[in-house]
Amino acid sequence: MPKISSGDGTKLYYEEAGTGSAVIFVHEYAGDYRTWEPQLRHLSRNHRCVTFSQRGYPPSDVPADPDRYSQDIARDDVIALMDALKIEKAHIVGHSMGAYTALHVGIHYPGRCLSVTAAGCGWGSKPDPKEREAMKVMAAETGKMFAKDGIEKAAAVYADAPMRQAHKNKDPRGWAEFAKMLGEHSAEGHAHTMLNLQLKRPTLWELESELKSFKVPLLVIVGDEDEPCLEGSFYIKRTAPTAALMVVPRTGHTITSEEPAVMNAALMELFAAAEAGRWMAHKAS
Repeated sequence: MPKISSGDGTKLYYEEAGTGSAVIFVHEYAGDYRTWEPQLRHLSRNHRCVTFSQRGYPPSDVPADPDRYSQDIARDDVIALMDALKIEKAHIVGHSMGAYTALHVGIHYPGRCLSVTAAGCGWGSKPDPKEREAMKVMAAETGKMFAKDGIEKAAAVYADAPMRQAHKNKDPRGWAEFAKMLGEHSAEGHAHTMLNLQLKRPTLWELESELKSFKVPLLVIVGDEDEPCLEGSFYIKRTAPTAALMVVPRTGHTITSEEPAVMNAALMELFAAAEAGRWMAHKAS
C-alpha cells in the first residue's frame, strides 16, 4: 500500500495514474481517495493524477489526538504529498472540504499551483452571525453523531442529507455506491475532522483579503441544487480576480460523481488554458 509521511509522521495513502502535468485531488468530508475515480479514468490519459485519503480516512492513519486535525494541517498535507512524490507544481482540485483546502494551498503556496479548482465550496461560510452560529451547532452535532453512533448509522444519516438528494434521485446506483464507501470510513476520523477542521476553519468571508490577491487560475464549480454552497461560490467569483464560475443545472453537492462528464470537461479546459497562460485571455493585457 503506497503511503507517504506528513510533517507530523501521519501516514497518508495515495494512488496515482498517468503521465504529464500533475493533478492533486483533495476529497470532501464524505469522500476518500476513491471519490475521484471518474476523474482519474479520464484525466490520467493526459495527466499524472494523484488521489489520496486525508488523515482520519483509512487506509490513511487516523490520529487519536484531536490537535492533529486542522485546516492548516490539511493544507500542509497536500504539500507533503507533493514533496514526497517530487511534484514541483500541480493542478489542485478540491471538492467541498477539499475545496477549502485547495483554496488555502493556492493562497499560501501559489508557486506550487498550476491552477486551483474549488467544487461545491461554501458550506458553513455564510457571513450572517446567526447563520454562522447555526453552522457551528450543526457541525458540533454532526461530529458528536459520528463519535456516538458509529460509522454505519451516522454515515447512513449523513449520506441522505438534503444536498445529496439530487444525486440520489438522478442516479440511485451512483448514490448507493457513494453511501457504501462513506459507511466504510472511520467514525473517529470523521468526528475529529468535523470538530477540529470544519468547525474551526475560517469562513470564506474571513479570507477576503487573501482572495482579493489570489493569483492562481481558479475555477469554481457548484450545482444549482447545492443550496449551502451557492452563496459562497458566488462570493469567491466576485472576490478572487482569477476566478471563473460554472453553475451546473439540476445538480447537488456530490458533483464529482453526479456529473462526471461535466466535471471532467471543465477541468480539461482549465488545465489547458492555465498551462498555455491563457486563463485570463478574456481580459486585455
